[in-house]
Amino acid sequence: MASYNRTRRIGEEIRKIVSTMLINGIKDPRINSMVSVTDVEVTNDLSYAYVYVSILGGDEESTLQGLSSAESYIRREIGRSIKIRHIPQIIFKVDDSLIKGMYMDSLIKKVSEKDNQRSQNEETDNE
Repeated sequence: MASYNRTRRIGEEIRKIVSTMLINGIKDPRINSMVSVTDVEVTNDLSYAYVYVSILGGDEESTLQGLSSAESYIRREIGRSIKIRHIPQIIFKVDDSLIKGMYMDSLIKKVSEKDNQRSQNEETDNE
């Protein structure tokens, strides 16, 4: 349990550092200003940190390439900010939970509209 809490705390610190760097520190033109860090998962052995980013507007592929090319710079800044023996390798992944959530919301709206239409049709048939 202590290991889980430690990796969670380190992940949260990495999330804060990378978020700040996206606002202030990384000057790659491929990375637009509409990139935000949604979550960071760190493996138990601290060898990898999966950084989930949400990309609104712009090209996802080129943004991920820009983030990957800045990985060594990001690791160096993490090493300066967090005092741990081994700095995890950063792996960027697109967090598409927002898109999936909007899709699920649209499906729920469609089902509720069909249900409302069906109940209205039954009411008119009963009259």
